[in-house]
Amino acid sequence: MLLKYGPNKTIVRLIVMLSWPIILLGKRLSSYPVLKHIINPFFKYPHNEVTAVPINVAIAPPDYVSLPVEVLVEVVNRVHAIFILDECICRGLMHCKNHPVSIGCMALGEASLTIHPSHGHRATNEEAIAHINKAAQAGLVANVAHVWIDPVAFFSVPFHKLMFICFCDDCCCLYRKHMKKRGENLNKAYKKLPGVSVVINHDVCNGCGVCAEQCFVAAIDMKDGSPVIGSDCKGCGRCVQSCPVHAVHMHFEDKSTLVKNLVERINAVADIGLQ
Repeated sequence: MLLKYGPNKTIVRLIVMLSWPIILLGKRLSSYPVLKHIINPFFKYPHNEVTAVPINVAIAPPDYVSLPVEVLVEVVNRVHAIFILDECICRGLMHCKNHPVSIGCMALGEASLTIHPSHGHRATNEEAIAHINKAAQAGLVANVAHVWIDPVAFFSVPFHKLMFICFCDDCCCLYRKHMKKRGENLNKAYKKLPGVSVVINHDVCNGCGVCAEQCFVAAIDMKDGSPVIGSDCKGCGRCVQSCPVHAVHMHFEDKSTLVKNLVERINAVADIGLQ
């Protein structure tokens, strides 16, 4: 068992628990002079690549309501090796009360077969699609991630045969915490999916600033009482979800373009069998 699989659930939780404060400290200090030159190589491409897919928001026009989910479904349908974790390690360690702990990450690719069975189970494409829909209904953000901490924690190798889809929140997620002030490589590591844009309807906006407060990367500035979307926007959709007057909207390219863009981004860093 030890030769076939990586560490079991108890050991991985211990690894993540011990490394958690170190990773968060690194993120906090990644923009500081001198220290950034030491820390930023740990967040360098291609060993840190995260793409947000905003499955958590309703999108206009009505025909596009389920488009982000459909994009992930298309990707998952092209993969043969899928492993679903029974719980989100981040929310489990943080004892999250705001979002379901039972909606865990999804590992894709040949290396996912080495994840210890105590973490969850190998899944069919149909099970993976149901898991994505459950995460969308729970208001979570999907992050398609190729990050070195995953093979370190799970001993899932080879790394280039592994990709995770994590379903994240803003209160407990290791990816999304402490990102308002960040170093250059950390900023580059978390990306918006090409073909996704966020716009403000200034005729509806009341200037409350909730979207700016909620943006986990501080990519929205309030200027003369109106929000302005900056170039560092990650396209996660949290601002759309949080706007009390529904003045923030997301615009998407067509489905085939979005799927093409996501597949190209995944294939640039990992070989999980996508075509």
